[in-house]
Formats: sequence, C-alpha cells, structure tokens
Amino acid sequence: MKTHRSNGWAWLWAILGLLYLFGPLYGTLDFSLRMVKGQYSFEAYQIVLADPQFLESFRYSTLMGLITIFVSILIFLPTIYWIHLRLPQVRPVIEILTLLPFMVPVIVYVFGLIRTFSRPPFLLTLSPTGTDVLIGAGYVILAMPYMYRAIDIGMRSIDVRTLTESAQSLGASGFQVLVNVILPNLRIALLSGALITFAMVIGELILGDFLVRPALGPYMVQMGKDHAYEPAALAMMSYGLTWICLGLLQFFSRGGKTQQQLTGR
Repeated sequence: MKTHRSNGWAWLWAILGLLYLFGPLYGTLDFSLRMVKGQYSFEAYQIVLADPQFLESFRYSTLMGLITIFVSILIFLPTIYWIHLRLPQVRPVIEILTLLPFMVPVIVYVFGLIRTFSRPPFLLTLSPTGTDVLIGAGYVILAMPYMYRAIDIGMRSIDVRTLTESAQSLGASGFQVLVNVILPNLRIALLSGALITFAMVIGELILGDFLVRPALGPYMVQMGKDHAYEPAALAMMSYGLTWICLGLLQFFSRGGKTQQQLTGR
C-alpha cells in the first residue's frame, strides 16, 4: 500500500513538473501560429526567416559563438591540464576566480569594458573590428564558468598524470601529449562546454546591445518592442536551437560511453 501511494505522489509531481515546464511553451507556440486570423500558420516564422536583419544577427552571433568556443578551448585546455599535472594546490583559487562572471553583474562588466577600451592606449570601440575583438573577449569571460568546469570535470575523470608519463616515456613532447592523448579523452567534456557556450552567446543581450553590434539578443529585444507574433516565433526558434544542442550533447555522450564500454571489453 505504501509503495502504491509513493508511486502516486511521484506521478503527481512528475505531471505537475511537466505542466510547469511545457505549459508556457505550448502557449508560446500556439500564439506564434495565430498571426493569420482564424487559422494556424507559419506566417510569423516566414517573416522572421525572410528578414535580412535576422539573418545578419544570427550569422554574427553564430560566428562569435564559434570564435568564443575556439578561444576558450585554446585558453582553458592547456591551463587546466597544467593545473591538474603540476599545480593541483591552486585549483580552489582558480575555481573561485572562474565564478567572478556570476558575481559581477554583466552591466557593470560592459561599462568597465567601454570606459577602459574607449580611450588611449586601447581604442577598440572606435572601429567594428576592434569592437568585435572586445565583445569576443567579453564572451570568453562570460563563458569561463561553463567551459572551465566542463573541462575540469573531464580532466578529473581520467588519470592525467599516468597518461602523460606513459606518453612521455614513448618520446612524446608536451604538445603531442596534450593534442594526441589528453584531447581525445576530453571530447565529450569539450562538447558539453562548447554547446553551453554557444547557447550562452546566442542568447546574450547586454554586451551586444551596449557595444552596438548586430547580435541576435538585441535583435530579439527590438523585435519584441515592435511586433507581437514574431517575438513568439523567435522564442520558439531559440528553444528549438537549445533543444538541438542538448540532443547533440546527449547523442555524442551516449556514443562516447558506448565506445568506452566496447574498448573496456
């Protein structure tokens, strides 16, 4: 009797949780399809996808997301590897430092960037290229908590010291160890950090808005001010992109686990 009662409560809370999560999504989807009076249509989606400003914003944010992922991996992978291998005692300090983007409001951060890099000797805000460099660096900082922890967890799941010493005993250099030995064992961790970073860049608003760059976040806000149905369509497209990223992460993670099991056998 107690088991049946427990199962009933579990189902009840599960149903309430699903309604809480997917109820607003269904409402947004339903509203986005009602642009044409009296019928369901994809008119709002067609208008958004045909808007040159949307295509430009999506292209810009996608490019900045890929650049942010590349630069973040280039910075954090060797750094975390060196910490695990040579300086494990500084890991608590680094972990606290990587939480700073959560502690400092982004609006404060972006004003600091503008005041610092809009005057000599760093005049980065006076040209589109310089501003792109600045906003890219800002994205790397904002992505630091996610990318650092993804790579750090991946490093903890493997025996870094043993792998390094084994590769070096076979004549591998430090660069070869990192690229040919450590990197392949971290592909799932790197993919996790990359997808989270990409989703963060796609949805980020404040940096793109205050640095006046054609990012997707400011475009979505401006669309919400001037239209009714198109913002709902944009929101559903954003949700869809996020779910695609999560699906890719789950797919590759499952593939990595299966390969590890086969290798173990």
